[in-house]
Amino acid sequence: EDDVRLRLNWMYYGSHAGFALGKDAGYYDDAGIDIDIRSGNGSSSAHRLVANGDSDFAYGSCGAMINLASQGAEIISIGVIDAMGSEAILVRPDAGISSIADLKGKMLLTTANAGVNTFFPIVLANANLTASDINLTNVPDGALVSSYLQGSGGAVGILGGVDDKPAEIQANGGDAPVIFPYSDFGVDQVGYCISTRKELVANNPDLVKRFMTATIRSYKAAEANPDSAVAAIADIVGGSMAEDQGKAQSRAVLDVTLGLLYSAGNTERKLGLNVPGDWASMVSLMKEYNDLDANADPASFYTNDFID
Repeated sequence: EDDVRLRLNWMYYGSHAGFALGKDAGYYDDAGIDIDIRSGNGSSSAHRLVANGDSDFAYGSCGAMINLASQGAEIISIGVIDAMGSEAILVRPDAGISSIADLKGKMLLTTANAGVNTFFPIVLANANLTASDINLTNVPDGALVSSYLQGSGGAVGILGGVDDKPAEIQANGGDAPVIFPYSDFGVDQVGYCISTRKELVANNPDLVKRFMTATIRSYKAAEANPDSAVAAIADIVGGSMAEDQGKAQSRAVLDVTLGLLYSAGNTERKLGLNVPGDWASMVSLMKEYNDLDANADPASFYTNDFID
């Protein structure tokens, strides 16, 4: 078997259950791959670890991947899992925030390498706010939810995904947050993709193909039987994720991810497809708001060569 390291965007959570199912059920073994799934420290960090050769593949924000690739990192998306963005501003319900305009002068928490940071400036611009209107403060990823619940430093909310953070907040005793999805503020993005080095695509396309075949098989199996994927992640991670509450949290998170597998542009509902129109829309936004090279070609950031 080929030894392959997959780098996640964070520590295991429900969205990763498809990967866990593939490992637990032997789908990667069937593809001749001995998969080593490692936790990460944010999407940017995960993609960077692929670019520098520490890991073979990464699961992380497509926007974060574009930023790195545009800066010279020789990486490319070989498939999409979360085809639509799940990013949002999540605010404590006791903070008295009823609109995004109410956030002016308030503190929000995030983590330094989180993909959710990429499109936040677009949200602010479309809400007639500026970066100076918000006190955006970085905290360690493991402390994000606890700091939010404690209102550390007067913080009223966090930047996070609606796939995992609301469930985590409630699992830790918090009330359901007030959610301002990025999609309500003009952010049309591809969510989370799988990246690899262009060198690996060129030199070992067979391995890339086998990895993607096993991954798509895994997420199709999770789509058909979510509870089996939750059981797999519980089996691999153990601890609180193997307890009833942990399994319920994983299932709630996974259900959100399974609802994001196909964008409206994916008319054939082909799992993993990099939809050209979706990428073009996201790259256009990044050119306008994130100083992406105006000549950047959206098609240069992805390939569908490994999607059946």
